[in-house]
Amino acid sequence: MAPTVILLSLLTFIVVLVGGVTTSPSLKKSATTASYNLNYTQTSSATGSGRARIKYRTTSTYGNISPTKVSRFSKTVKTTEATNRALKPTEGSTKPLRATTFKPTPATRAPKRTTVKPFESTKGTTKTLKPTVKWTEVSTKALTPTTVKPTLPATKTTTTPVRFSTEDLNENIDKNVERRVWNTKESEEPQIFECPPLGLESLKVKDSQIQASSYKRMGLGPHRGRLNIQSGVEDGDIYDGAWCAQYKDQNQWLQIDAKKLTRFTAVILQGRSSIWSLDFVETFKVQVSNETIKWKPCMNGTEEAVFEGNKDSETPVLAILPEPAVAQYIRINPQTWFKNGTICLRAEILGCELPDPNNIYPWQAEEGTKDKLDFRHHNYKEMRKLMKSVNEMCPDITRIYSIGKSYMGLKLYVMEISDNPGKHELGEPEFRYVAGMHGNEVLGRELLLNLMEYICQEYKRGNQRIVHLVKETRIHLLPSMNPDGYEMAYKKGSELSGWALGRYSYEGIDMNHNFADLNTVMWDAIELETDKSKLINHYFPIPEHYTSEDAMVAPETRAVISWMQTIPFVLSANLHGGELVVTYPFDMTKDWAPKEHTPTPDESFFRWLATVYASTNHVMSNPDRRPCHNEDFLRYNNIINGANWHTVPGSMNDFSYLHTNCFEVTVELSCDKFPHASELPIEWENNKESLLVYMEQVHRGIKGVVKDKDTEAGIADAIIKVDDIDHHIRSAFNGDFWRLLNPGDYDITVTAEGYFPSTRSCRVEYERYPTICDFHLTKTPKQHLREILAKGGKIPKDLQLRLRQLRIRKLRASTKLINQRRASQQRRARGAHN
Repeated sequence: MAPTVILLSLLTFIVVLVGGVTTSPSLKKSATTASYNLNYTQTSSATGSGRARIKYRTTSTYGNISPTKVSRFSKTVKTTEATNRALKPTEGSTKPLRATTFKPTPATRAPKRTTVKPFESTKGTTKTLKPTVKWTEVSTKALTPTTVKPTLPATKTTTTPVRFSTEDLNENIDKNVERRVWNTKESEEPQIFECPPLGLESLKVKDSQIQASSYKRMGLGPHRGRLNIQSGVEDGDIYDGAWCAQYKDQNQWLQIDAKKLTRFTAVILQGRSSIWSLDFVETFKVQVSNETIKWKPCMNGTEEAVFEGNKDSETPVLAILPEPAVAQYIRINPQTWFKNGTICLRAEILGCELPDPNNIYPWQAEEGTKDKLDFRHHNYKEMRKLMKSVNEMCPDITRIYSIGKSYMGLKLYVMEISDNPGKHELGEPEFRYVAGMHGNEVLGRELLLNLMEYICQEYKRGNQRIVHLVKETRIHLLPSMNPDGYEMAYKKGSELSGWALGRYSYEGIDMNHNFADLNTVMWDAIELETDKSKLINHYFPIPEHYTSEDAMVAPETRAVISWMQTIPFVLSANLHGGELVVTYPFDMTKDWAPKEHTPTPDESFFRWLATVYASTNHVMSNPDRRPCHNEDFLRYNNIINGANWHTVPGSMNDFSYLHTNCFEVTVELSCDKFPHASELPIEWENNKESLLVYMEQVHRGIKGVVKDKDTEAGIADAIIKVDDIDHHIRSAFNGDFWRLLNPGDYDITVTAEGYFPSTRSCRVEYERYPTICDFHLTKTPKQHLREILAKGGKIPKDLQLRLRQLRIRKLRASTKLINQRRASQQRRARGAHN
């Protein structure tokens, strides 16, 4: 079909992203493909969700652009100093000690963007959803590979051709990519600290351990003085974004009790996270104590050390103490602050806990895990090495492939785990985990790398749970969807990357808003279609304007969509960070409200999926935990409908549900987006069971094979309908299907082009295995005739007789209808004459 311009009404909702300066860039596109305007307005820092709130005025969704200055598109942040030891001023000098400030410097010029082809799709036809909108011939049969359908009997195991070729990680990284991503003049490794953080950001430090001289109100109390904590959207919110002193003088302080003797080495400071206020501390002093009565100042030679603080409210600034101080308590004492603001700060303390001589059983106090895994942060090169080592350790059950490249040319590697790597086995469901969509939310990346190691180790040990999972499931793990963003955040390190650095793609695109907005397509069709039976409720085609080469779609997003269309995934989870909650579709509100409960037809099963992860996560399931930032998800049992949190147009969850068979949720893994390496063993233990039990849910519901009754061949693209659930799925290329369902009795109807429909009842039990529900479809006489004629064969007599009977039946029906119309006309004529 010819492309038609799609006009939507002007729509608005609030953007809350990192930064405080209002910027309003615009995008305009000629009417040759699709007319649209995409505007955003930056108003404040990002919320604690790790997902942005955007103010849109749009006629079509091309994805969210990072609301930062235009220079962000061509610059990266560079550390200006290799180390940050406090400089000793001359005797008597009162000049503050310099802290590490991070000034943006031009990066190596980005490569010229190469032309990216639109998504691969087999040509097909789609129904017109509404009178004023025509859809292009983008196939709704996205999961069908372009290869010829198999002709082998469906009882045999058939496999798809390997669409994504196996990667050889022994090969070196392309030299051009190496130059672009890792400038040889810059250090590839973050600054290494002598001691780890105490844990203000990760909530390891409890609220009761933080005190202050004074505070404005409870929402700005000392418990809010944590690095990277995020405020609410209302001025005066009960969960505000910093500790703020009630008075503006040099006697104000924030105090942290380490609980044990600690060797304090550094302080990291940040300003206030707020939409309405600009507050930060410019210089400060530090004192330590063992009993909070006598305080010893940190000295720089013979003078009391004065440290440089912040120059804005978001950039973390590191101040290393001239000499480490051993004590139990530490105080931050602001000296000067932003002249138009007040005393507000967020902080993290770096310190090494000293051994307790009174503890004769030190191992009892150790936290972590017994699993022997590689617990550290892995940049792109180290990630390759780890994936290669897992593949070499378990070559029979693993395969590494790439689904595409990032804007800077880094490959999007996937680890496949299966007893037959590279093959889709009949009846075996496909599962995926995706991490690192936001490059600075790094915990998901490390958890997936740990998961690869763990499955490999346990499979070799004969762990029956893992052996069963590997043999019955084809698992795909994408640890880094946004490797460009990760490298930016990684170079700064876990404490200094801030809340937003590395979140976006190198082009400044938020990939969580970058998928095609099919929700609006669906809701518009529902409003305009008078005959509800003609509406589609699955496999919504991608609008043509979105697939054009000029569309602002990240190459990473395109790669993931192609991946979705190639492999018939059944279940997925998208791993994020910055909160502790599991969200499920829909992520976008119907009327573009800031938030509103917007359920899918599979609401009950999505709630089950979210609950499975949240209830087995050690931190989420802790009833005594405190909120991360500005919302208390404990009251929702740590699960929430995504749109009821805040609306996210163009999310991967919604796209996956509306365009493919796959059900997907988002898991916000931790309050700290970039936890310190020392916390990774604990985070693995918190999430290990959740990661495993969630994967096992891919076997809930029904599964089966749709076959031709005569040939026993699998039927591709058969539509599987569940009564009372207005969302259908389709069979894969060899006829197998999986329908996720809660326990209960269901009437299932299967239809396919050229076949008579078939209906049967299937019961889903509570056990952790699916109900087998196969279907055998009978060809219609017309379809049978077409196949015979296509082969040049003769029409059998029995088929001739059936076709003749059908023709006579149709002739009788049409004759009867004509006679009825004539009789009705005659009656009306006689009535008019009388």
